[in-house]
Amino acid sequence: MVRPKILINAYACSPDRGSEPGMGWNWCTHLAKYCELYIITEEEFREKIEATLVTLPQGESMHFYFNPVSERVREMARNQGDWRFYAHYKKWQKKTLEIARKIVSTEKIDILHQLNMIGFREPGYLWKIEGIPFVWGPIGGLKQFPTAYLQGANLKMQLFNRLKNRLNLVQLKHDVRVDKAFKRADLLVSSIPDSYRAIKKWKKKESVVIPETGSFISDDMETNRFYDKDFNVVWVGRFYFRKQLSLALKALKATQNKRIRLNIYGDGEAESEKEAKQLVKDLAISDQVIWHGNQPPAVVQQAMREAQLFFFTSISEDTSTVVLEAISNRLPVLCFDTCGFGAIIDEMVGRKIALTNPEKSVTDFSEYLNLFYANRPLLEELSLNCKRVQQKLSWEEKAKKMVSLYQEII
Repeated sequence: MVRPKILINAYACSPDRGSEPGMGWNWCTHLAKYCELYIITEEEFREKIEATLVTLPQGESMHFYFNPVSERVREMARNQGDWRFYAHYKKWQKKTLEIARKIVSTEKIDILHQLNMIGFREPGYLWKIEGIPFVWGPIGGLKQFPTAYLQGANLKMQLFNRLKNRLNLVQLKHDVRVDKAFKRADLLVSSIPDSYRAIKKWKKKESVVIPETGSFISDDMETNRFYDKDFNVVWVGRFYFRKQLSLALKALKATQNKRIRLNIYGDGEAESEKEAKQLVKDLAISDQVIWHGNQPPAVVQQAMREAQLFFFTSISEDTSTVVLEAISNRLPVLCFDTCGFGAIIDEMVGRKIALTNPEKSVTDFSEYLNLFYANRPLLEELSLNCKRVQQKLSWEEKAKKMVSLYQEII
């Protein structure tokens, strides 16, 4: 069978990062097993990409075209919530269209794919190229922030999230370029059920739900660690408000169990770190909280393989790479029943609580923490079940599904 030629727009792509760059890389490396890829990406990770490509059997099927931005713009991209980035990102997309037109003029491209970043408000410009099927997705950023969790937040944070909720709907319903991209698409891919429902409701378009991130198939791991006296819980993320680190800290306090230790991997702006560490002091749990700071992915994943539970308190994002990394490392998950992770975490591999309000969430999480501490055989069972879930959520399965969709369009 002739391998289809796919032109991919992936602003963020890196072989040794998580989040959007890791998502872009893993989609591309797995699709390249079945397709010839022409990938336009930002230049920040060029050295790592080129060094890794030569080690991959499918590396010869991955043709990269680099479209650089300044370090100042990269810093804006890292600082989620800095809306100044979008003006620069729009310029980047226009330049990407120019690069794409040159590629199309020399290669017989079968599919144009707007891959990432996944936020719906920036669909790029590949859809302007006529005569070639256009795929957009996974599409994210369509979940509304649960405003009940704004209580206690400062005025700036409350205004920001309420405004963002409104702007999401306004942009989805009325943004001309977003609307043109939706109408032009031969296939739409939603990252989570919330995205599917929003696209169906407001754009009257069908989409296929495929989570933006995936898991890896791991070797069997020993399960004796679940019976250790000390109970190590891992929390990973930037100290953004939507990650709700404060809920994790308050739930730890509410357990009244000194054997439970919370290992925090990640960091944030100086003010966010100061607030989090002050809260630990106020709650008198300093001897139960270990601050590991921002660590390389390999260090975090090794910590997952040694811990007893992954605690994820985010209330507003799509699927989240770290949740799939926990499953990849056979680590049971405790999280909210919301977003993309709420759709994939079930009783086989973890437990989840409903979105209610901060006070009830602290109580609900603390009860599960104590339950897991007391029931180590349950943790072992959940860990063993991760193997089956890994296959279902694997990058390989996602790539095969996407390729089958490509073939239908072609």
